[in-house]
Amino acid sequence: SRARSPSMATSRAAFALAHAPQRAVRAVRAPSVARAHGEARMAMKMRRLHGVGSRRTFARVVAHAAPAWPWASDVYVRRAADAPVVRAKPAVGHASALSVAPMMEYTTTHFRVMCRLMSKYAWLWTEMEVDQTLTHAVEDGTRVDRFLDYPVATAATVLQLGGSSPEILGRATAISAPYGYEEINLNSGCPSPKVAGKGCFGAALMMEPALVAECLAAMAENAPDGTPVSVKCRIGVDDVDGYDDFCRYVETIVAQSPTRRFYVHARKAILAGLSPAENRTVPPLRHDWAYAIARDFPECEFHLNGGLKTLNDVSNALTRGPADGGRIHGVMIGRQAHADPWGLLSAADTEIYGAESNPCPSRRVFLQRYAEYADENIGRFGTAKDGYRVPSVRHMMHPIQNLFHGCANNKLWRRLVDEELQKRAKRPETTVASILDATLVAISDEDLDAPPGAAGVDAFDIDRDWDLPRRGAGYLAR
Repeated sequence: SRARSPSMATSRAAFALAHAPQRAVRAVRAPSVARAHGEARMAMKMRRLHGVGSRRTFARVVAHAAPAWPWASDVYVRRAADAPVVRAKPAVGHASALSVAPMMEYTTTHFRVMCRLMSKYAWLWTEMEVDQTLTHAVEDGTRVDRFLDYPVATAATVLQLGGSSPEILGRATAISAPYGYEEINLNSGCPSPKVAGKGCFGAALMMEPALVAECLAAMAENAPDGTPVSVKCRIGVDDVDGYDDFCRYVETIVAQSPTRRFYVHARKAILAGLSPAENRTVPPLRHDWAYAIARDFPECEFHLNGGLKTLNDVSNALTRGPADGGRIHGVMIGRQAHADPWGLLSAADTEIYGAESNPCPSRRVFLQRYAEYADENIGRFGTAKDGYRVPSVRHMMHPIQNLFHGCANNKLWRRLVDEELQKRAKRPETTVASILDATLVAISDEDLDAPPGAAGVDAFDIDRDWDLPRRGAGYLAR
């Protein structure tokens, strides 16, 4: 996991934050797996014999690709000795009908590149960056780029901040301003003990709506002109879980800050007794509450998060909600984007945004483009003391580990990747392209060249009996 403690020594913090170690799992080959290895390799030999699916072809395409991945720090940040930092805001003209939710240790820069290659229009979110991490990075002289920089091709990205001090959140927002994020968001919904417990922010902030409003006002004051400041929240927390409580939370923010955009995870958070994973499944989903709060605050923009998994769910949530409910402006999906990125995102542009085509016509083309990005940026921050480049080949391979979800030999491919990384991840000549060349033996041409397609099991029930809460009626999120 990524170390975030501001009290660590500068060198140790810089190393830990830049180089999140990945656990290598030793592969144990059962006889059936060994046979599968042999069969897959034999199939690859036959394809090479007939000139089909050659790994040399893949490597050749990648090797001759021109560098195409400038970073925000190069494009948007202009530094001069006697002038302030100047920011050029990226032009994004589409609405965030679909957002990929912020997820710690998942929505890294490289994960977001993967998502953007699959969809031009879905909005992407950073991991939560703790406000004190950014302010201490500046004070200690470490490179803030390691926390805030991103390839400009992934524009339409939301920066999520965590904290509970208006002053520090304001400073963190000012530090992030030159990087050109499309939106700045305050985390008021994370139930992790490290965040809501010791950190006293995240979901714990829902008990103090006036403080949330003060934090949002400070962030808006320090954000670039035209950049919205939003909040991500639950519908309640612990015993503060009535619909009236939720309305007071929104009402206070609207009255005391410029924020009008809310991302609502339609479950309450239970801070004592449930893990973060359990908080995503145990408290009951109340999609009704999201439509009700949108009805009661029509001047605001609400996005629905929680339990939705497919592009059909996105479309249905936007267009087939309750007749007496308010408008939902967008849908946020998190874990499914990691579990099956191709199944969620590869067809999103045509299915959700009405585009004529999708960015990548196949997984093979996607891998060629992703390898171009990865191999251009491996070691961008140098080499760590343990010999791994920062970012490492392993970092770059992590986001695409579920690319072949549902395909034959998916587990075999992942095993082969792990074996290759264990053998040669530290070698300077090792690239993502070379790892793919050595492991795609396991995947058939049919799966590599299959066109984009939506996948997954729909979770949004369009035939449900809606029960929208109303103020003063005693509704509880239990």
